[in-house]
Amino acid sequence: MTNVLSFDALAEIWRHAKLPENMLNAVSLTGVEPALPSSFAVGTAAQTSIAAAALAAAEIWRQRGGRSQTVSVDMQSAATEFRSERYLRVDGGPAAELWDKIAGVYRCGDNHWVRLHTNFPHHRDGVLDILKCAYEREAVAEALRGWKAEDFEETAARNGMVVAAMRSFAEWDAHPQGQAVARLPLLSIDKIGDAAPTPLTAAPRPLSGIKVVELTRIIAGPVCGRTLAAHGADVMLVTSPHLPAIAPLVIDTGRGKLSTALDLRDDNDRAALTALLKDADIFIQGYRPGGLEALGFGPESVARIRPGIVYVSLSAYSHQGPWANRRGFDSLVQTASGFNDAEGKAAGKDEPRPLPAQALDHATGYLMAFAAMTALARRAREGGSWLVRTSLVQTAQWLRSLGRVDGLAAHDPSFDDVQEDLQPMDSPFGRLAVTRHAAAMSDTPPHWARPPVPLGTHPPHWPH
Repeated sequence: MTNVLSFDALAEIWRHAKLPENMLNAVSLTGVEPALPSSFAVGTAAQTSIAAAALAAAEIWRQRGGRSQTVSVDMQSAATEFRSERYLRVDGGPAAELWDKIAGVYRCGDNHWVRLHTNFPHHRDGVLDILKCAYEREAVAEALRGWKAEDFEETAARNGMVVAAMRSFAEWDAHPQGQAVARLPLLSIDKIGDAAPTPLTAAPRPLSGIKVVELTRIIAGPVCGRTLAAHGADVMLVTSPHLPAIAPLVIDTGRGKLSTALDLRDDNDRAALTALLKDADIFIQGYRPGGLEALGFGPESVARIRPGIVYVSLSAYSHQGPWANRRGFDSLVQTASGFNDAEGKAAGKDEPRPLPAQALDHATGYLMAFAAMTALARRAREGGSWLVRTSLVQTAQWLRSLGRVDGLAAHDPSFDDVQEDLQPMDSPFGRLAVTRHAAAMSDTPPHWARPPVPLGTHPPHWPH
């Protein structure tokens, strides 16, 4: 029996994107909350966002001459895929630790909390430079007792670091950035240039022959690329040799992708990216706002390089408001926008409590894939170049709109609990256990035709 809340949430996203109403008849959404230990509808967000992407793939398949097919997503399986990085195993053992030893929450001198994100060495070193303290949790905690939480947040932001002060929902709603985001939809899909229609011809999978250039890191953007690859796209992950990466996430989100390394500060490497883009259909980018524009790869520039491109842009705090250019990650957006405070209060604690998944990252990744495929379908009918805009904070606003559940005491699924949702995969990293894609499709079941590979494995050319 289909979950009504998830179906209603999916229908709202589907109608907002002006997609065929009758496609909703093909969806089955099973399972109920709570799927994970939370007072928020994290399972609903997982099920809905994964289903939206799968249904968009089904619509593209129908446009390519395939018949209508059924799409089903089980909530518990969706929640498992929302924590795919937690369940990754390499040669039978757990993957390397994701989090730096001083990352996390601290109480400041004004009795308010801040969360530090120090998983990249330059972010860690920048925070320690501001605090003038040793690289130890106790030293960081002592140093932060000399700061007010919002003062440290602001100082860190001015220095390009990634820190968030914890706010309540009421405080976020009163904040200028919260007010700017409140006016925004979940995502936007806009035409930004002219190009002839590009009909989608018959093919064995929904995205067969579709080429995707992906410039993203961590979880949200890479999950978008992983999802497009699961539906048959050729995804070329472009990283730079000088940028840090988090090894377990490279493995978990690298399924289905090619991987090349280009330094966009170099003229020859910029030319190589331009050549890749001339044959691409979708461009995904998740770098700090303005970063790629400065290098000549903003939306309008890419649309000139490749008329008909679908440009998918991800930011932390959206493209509007005083924080539009601020760096951020899922855990920080949870903290700044009220979730950690609300979850803590629901648990009866006077301290931050994170969501039981990087839910903003994962939901945004699937919604990016949904929007990219929606724009691809519009390009086939109408032509044009398209800009998709998403952000972690817009996804947070959507998750909040799904309401609260009585779920904090729910079982927290362990690795042993999720065996039915895992599959083996051989890779250059070793024998992997990875999460299956939670969407089941009757005619074109999602799967990854390529294993994850080390960054920079391939030359910057599309395979023939």
